[in-house]
Amino acid sequence: MWPLVVVLLLASVRCGSAQLIFNVIKSVEYTLCNQTVVIPCFVNNVETKNITELYVRWKFKGENIFIFDGSKRMSKPSSNFSSAKITPPELLRGIASLKMDKSDAVVGNYTCEVTELSREGETIIELKYRVVSWFSPNENILIVIFPVLAILLFWGQFGIVSEYSAKNASGLGLIVLPTVILILLHYCVFMIAMGMSSYTISILILQILGYVLSVVGFSLCVSECIPVHGPLLISGLGIIALAELLGLVYMKCVASNHRTIQPPKSN
Repeated sequence: MWPLVVVLLLASVRCGSAQLIFNVIKSVEYTLCNQTVVIPCFVNNVETKNITELYVRWKFKGENIFIFDGSKRMSKPSSNFSSAKITPPELLRGIASLKMDKSDAVVGNYTCEVTELSREGETIIELKYRVVSWFSPNENILIVIFPVLAILLFWGQFGIVSEYSAKNASGLGLIVLPTVILILLHYCVFMIAMGMSSYTISILILQILGYVLSVVGFSLCVSECIPVHGPLLISGLGIIALAELLGLVYMKCVASNHRTIQPPKSN
């Protein structure tokens, strides 16, 4: 009778600890500045002192991306996550965190499965990508405002102290003509960030229209000693500025609609 009771007690104790317990970590973030991405996985109740009794498997979207077999002392990452690895000695302390190069990291849910002899368990961690601004919002504003302010102040000086001359007409051309660079830069930004759409094409067409008006106004102004087509030139520049504002609003709206951002892949 007593031996049977002892066996049942031991079995109940063993069943009570049959499940490995994990620290619950819902998500982890990485940024462009990270060279290595670490997805944490911590087991609280690892009991073995022998690494041959441990087996670890990491999955992404149901597919195995990394396997560690302690009995064979074998680590096997998948081809899409070739840099994935763990630190085997840390497994004895319950640390099964997955490390990989940033170039292999993909946002989404990762599953960490750990087996210790007959005990096993798993946990799911979401990997997120967080965009970090190169400058703070206030710094971005100042970086934009100060060059624009410098141009406006220079333009004011140009208009106050200058009469018509070939040199001054050339100086005005250096202010007006390079605005075509804004159109090219806007095109590059749209292509890199979201691709072309009917709205972005409309913004670029609006900018081109403004540039044409400003160039036509400039050519009419420099052909006269007293320019009478200044409003045409200024209207063209104003349309270019309006297109830049619409582009900023559009980019802001598109960015706010993307909750999960897939980072660009590095070569």
